[in-house]
This record gives sequence, C-alpha cells and structure tokens, in this order.
Amino acid sequence: MPAPVKLGTLLLLSGALAISACKTKPPKELPPEPGAPTSSTDTGQLGAAVPGSQADFVQIMAGQDTIYFDTDRYDIDSGDQAALAKQAQWLARYPAKRATVEGHSDERGTREYNIALGERRANAAKNYLVSLGVDPSRLSTVSYGKERPVALGSDQQAWAQNRRAVTVTID
Repeated sequence: MPAPVKLGTLLLLSGALAISACKTKPPKELPPEPGAPTSSTDTGQLGAAVPGSQADFVQIMAGQDTIYFDTDRYDIDSGDQAALAKQAQWLARYPAKRATVEGHSDERGTREYNIALGERRANAAKNYLVSLGVDPSRLSTVSYGKERPVALGSDQQAWAQNRRAVTVTID
C-alpha cells in the first residue's frame, strides 16, 4: 500500500505545481497614464516637456486640448472657440506637427448613433481649426462614440465629461 499513497501524493503535488505555473503575474511596469509622456524624447530635464511634443501640447493647453458639448449637440460655442484658438496657435508654432481630433459621446443611445455623433463633434472641431488657418491635411478625425469614456458613471456629471472632442498631436 505505500506505493499507491506515494503515487497519489506525487500526482497531487504535480497537479498543484501545474496550476501554480498558470498563475498570471502583474506586469513589471504599468503603461503610462493617458497624456503622459511616452518616451524620453517627450520630456527634458526636471520633467519639462520638449517643445513640440505631445507632452508640451498637453502642458501648454492646460486642459484646453478638450472641448465639451451639450447633449446631442456638436456646435462650437464661445468657450470651445477660445480653446480651439489656443490649439491653432500651438499648431502654427509647430507646422510639421499633425493632430487627430477624437470625437466622443456619453453612454446613452445606440453604438451607431454615438459613433456618428462623435464623428460630427470631431469634424466640427477640425473645421473650426481649419477656419483658423490650420492646414486640413495636418488634421485627421476619429470617432470613438461611447467606447472610451473618461468618466465612469451614469449621471449628469459623468455624461457631461464624456461628451467631448480631444485633440492629440502625432508625429
């Protein structure tokens, strides 16, 4: 009888080892936060942003890289105009930089409706930047609809934060 007990113990231990080998391990390094510098070329000494980088754009814009919309709307109001004017000035300073305008919506409505609304919001922001002198070939748009919320929740405050257009510079 000692042999079956040893065999059972051996099988039990090998099963436990096999299961523990499947355990997922946390990553050694987490990905950067959205808007954070993605490489050492985005930041200089003491965390200062390199001029013309995405980090520089976010720093200079101080929150004005994003414009917000009312429910089911995509019109550019006076606050949006000021933010877009500041973006256009930065883009004029760096004529080789391109940008993508991302359109977003809140969670209400169908996926298709929100993709279309996000596209109208992104295009409204792009068209306003073009009206301020930014070459349209430097700008692209993408709509994420309700797929990339910045605020989680199903209340007015979260919805208001998610109805937005965000300008992101690209190389």
